[in-house]
Amino acid sequence: MRVLVSGASIAGPVLAYWLTRYGHEVTVVERSPVLRKTGGHAVDLFKPAMDISERMGVLPRIESLATGTERITFLREGTRRPISADATKLFGAASDRHVEIMRDDLSEVYYDATLPDVAYVFGDSITSIGDDGDVTFEKAAPRKFDLVIGADGLHSNVRRLVFGEVEKAFVGAYLAVLSVPRELGAPGAMTGHIGRGRSAAVYGARSVDDARAVFLFRTKEELDYHYRDVARQKQLLREAFAGLHPEVDGWLEHLDDDRAFYFDSITQLRGDTWTRGRVALVGDAGYCPGPAIGGSTSLAVLGAYVLAGELARTDDHVAAFARYEDEMRGVVHASREFALGAAKALVPSTRAGVWALTRGAQFFTSLPLWLLRPLVKLNSKGMRLHDSMRVPDYERQGAEVSAP
Repeated sequence: MRVLVSGASIAGPVLAYWLTRYGHEVTVVERSPVLRKTGGHAVDLFKPAMDISERMGVLPRIESLATGTERITFLREGTRRPISADATKLFGAASDRHVEIMRDDLSEVYYDATLPDVAYVFGDSITSIGDDGDVTFEKAAPRKFDLVIGADGLHSNVRRLVFGEVEKAFVGAYLAVLSVPRELGAPGAMTGHIGRGRSAAVYGARSVDDARAVFLFRTKEELDYHYRDVARQKQLLREAFAGLHPEVDGWLEHLDDDRAFYFDSITQLRGDTWTRGRVALVGDAGYCPGPAIGGSTSLAVLGAYVLAGELARTDDHVAAFARYEDEMRGVVHASREFALGAAKALVPSTRAGVWALTRGAQFFTSLPLWLLRPLVKLNSKGMRLHDSMRVPDYERQGAEVSAP
């Protein structure tokens, strides 16, 4: 089949890799004029996504690009003594196989894995999708495809064109990431400040030439801004973190520099239907559980792998789409619930909650890993949720791999 994929970040290239492996002809269209290298932030790959990456042959490169974060240190607002936690123990308890990597690095790894088998069209976007597979673009001539897949993120253009408005749930928090000078954040450590309803931290990574300042803050109501209005977003961020700590004020001064900047609400997509006619959604475009808190990157990798696998099992895309939704629905629901709890825990709204988070992390990581892992494994819906995601073996289920 001829398949058009919209989006060249994470889910898009992973889906393209597996579709071409199963013999389909894939074109990826991306609005950005080049592969996005816009700063980005660190993301987590848990065991299921690690296993899929290993099957793709890219795991060694992913591991070589790991951020290397080993320690997390925070200073509570109004105190003088920082509290530290062992990040390796947190990750080790949460997953038997885990890596933290910069999002842009991960995107590039998956993109490279698809070359030269996938046709990429940069600097263009879909304007309409017909019921029969006819697609029009902003710049390119119209073309016809058997299937169209939206892998274009939380603000998906494909979802808007085909599904219209879908149910969303504002989790009550916002995330911002700012590129800052490298000397502010050394690789191997994250340092920050936390107060009621807000936290800010800076970290470095071995693979990048600068550091990242990351900000999380809570609001009762959604803020008034457009997701492309960067000036307004920077104003809101300054207001949210005014007075937290002079060091944070210093990080925010770099908002005036010409540096990479990201700002968005932590919002869940609550729809349970991700296919319609010849169109399907994958990753954040279909079921974002909430950026930075719900394991959305691992969920996107798994969803792309499952969608391609189900399409490889049958020539009937309707049946394949139905099985894709059935396979992903349980883990999507679990990720949503996990994200709601994580948002409250990571950005506490009370002094007691801030104390419990920092002291709890310190105590938790003071325990030996051999004791931590059995304790967290008792609850597969908590820290171990992402390791509990099932990775089907489609080749054993009859999916035919095309000849190299």
